[in-house]
Amino acid sequence: MNTKLLFFFGVVLMLSGCQDLIDPAIENIQGREDMLERPRLAQGLLINAYLRIPTNGWNFSELATDDAVSNEPSNAFLNMASGQWASNNNPVNQWTGAQSAIQYLNVLLEDVDSVNFAVDPIVNQMFIDRLKGESYGLRALFMYYLLQAHGGMSDGQLLGVPILTESQNVESEFNLPRNTFEECMNQLYSDADQALSLLPLDYGNITDASLIPSEYGGAETGQYNRVFGDDAFQLVSGRIVRAVMSQAALLAASPAFNPTGDLEKWKKAAEDAAFILNTIGGVSGLAPNGVTWFKNISELNAIGGGINPAEILWRTSIGQSNNLEADNFPPTLFGNGLVNPTQNFVDAFPMANGYPIESTGSGYDSQSPYAARDPRLNHFVLVNGTTAGPDNTTITTAVDGNTNDALNRVETSTRTGYYLRKLLRQDVNLNPNSTNSQVHVKPRIRYTEIFLIYAEAANEAFGPMGTGGAGYSAYDVIKAIRQRAGIGTENGDEYLESIKGDQSAMRELIRNERRLELSFEGFRFWDLRRWDANLTETARGITIEDGNHEVMNVDNRVFSDYMIYGPVPYSEMLKFSELKQNTGW
Repeated sequence: MNTKLLFFFGVVLMLSGCQDLIDPAIENIQGREDMLERPRLAQGLLINAYLRIPTNGWNFSELATDDAVSNEPSNAFLNMASGQWASNNNPVNQWTGAQSAIQYLNVLLEDVDSVNFAVDPIVNQMFIDRLKGESYGLRALFMYYLLQAHGGMSDGQLLGVPILTESQNVESEFNLPRNTFEECMNQLYSDADQALSLLPLDYGNITDASLIPSEYGGAETGQYNRVFGDDAFQLVSGRIVRAVMSQAALLAASPAFNPTGDLEKWKKAAEDAAFILNTIGGVSGLAPNGVTWFKNISELNAIGGGINPAEILWRTSIGQSNNLEADNFPPTLFGNGLVNPTQNFVDAFPMANGYPIESTGSGYDSQSPYAARDPRLNHFVLVNGTTAGPDNTTITTAVDGNTNDALNRVETSTRTGYYLRKLLRQDVNLNPNSTNSQVHVKPRIRYTEIFLIYAEAANEAFGPMGTGGAGYSAYDVIKAIRQRAGIGTENGDEYLESIKGDQSAMRELIRNERRLELSFEGFRFWDLRRWDANLTETARGITIEDGNHEVMNVDNRVFSDYMIYGPVPYSEMLKFSELKQNTGW
């Protein structure tokens, strides 16, 4: 009897439990309609876009250029540079991430006007305007990265990417052709203008109600500060949008994307950069300690509340870490020595007197190659015999050295005779017995980049000494940058003075200054391509033995001429017949 009862109750329980299998409970999935009453969902869409910004972290694409090699055989950029770059193997692909971000932004732009952010109608409208402004600004930013990575020539036409200004759903037409590069740039500028109409130049609390825009008539400072005050630091602002415009304008003016040499495009880039620079006093606004922004300890430790050092226009969140050092310190400092600057890069540093090392009268000595050089060399590169780390350990890269820092000694040793110093905090300790971390900052945009954008564009548009409407020239900017670096302090930078009337020579100098100042921050790979420059210069290193220095070849760079443009992803080409691939891919 007991057995039958147990069986009966068991069947009842099983049948009642099966109802959940047949009709599952409603899942906690939020739809677009939920966003209208839950503003955090709207903000989440925006956060998803922020998280996809390519410059949120370091990628070291320099490893696929003449500036660096990797000691890790499986490194994606090392393999890319050795001939494995393809439309289905692309470490610099932006298509998927950027298009996803744009989808999130388009959803937000379509629905944000109906979201209830605050009971106060003025504050609610301010929130709507700010989120719309951020969205337009970010959409412009992602268009820039798409054009940089995937814009290119196809059947004799300069193409961009499909322009998406509406969100896509299951009923959308996905098989879209690529818009022209010019159409994409026009869309970028349109989005930027929309953002500028909605955002302040800078966020920050105010105490004077007269500073509140007229469209918020009757608003008080407390209402304004709630939306556009200090809590909004590091969100996309008008200043950041202006910077993105200058980056994009420089790309569009460059030889690879401006084959006719249209000077108006150079003027546009110069004007966009000058607008930003003039807000910090022009050339006088160049941060005095900008060369060493990554190791200005007191300044780094004082960062808080969203405030930026003078050198940094936009950055990610700060935090304590030792990851960069673990990857790049030499073996004796318990690092993996991952990024190895090349002899090519070291040779790009001029002498302290300002002359390139190959120039007559420079004073360069190939057997004492680091003497009397540009001071930035020792800030950016660990050369043989210099000290590094928390205990000022001497780093010996000579092949006859007695530590694992020596050239090719172990798998974590340098392959070029050099280790990376830039970006690293030398007070980080990786010793397992006393490990520590230190504050690091990751800039998204530095002011030095904007100065160099202006210099490059102004030189092309107005000549080395021409000022356009800014009141300062390419020469003025480069002179200030080199003076800050400690170049030509004893001879008035004779080399710069000797070329200030030569546009071609100034172009090469500006490009070299950009190579040095923005090194290992993700620029060199793209700069070589937009300049339509040589992509195949062999990466070289230095062998030091018995005090003798001999240059050696390390890695070939295997790129075809068409690789000044990146490919459309192979997977997209398979799916959508309307897409055209860039020539050669």
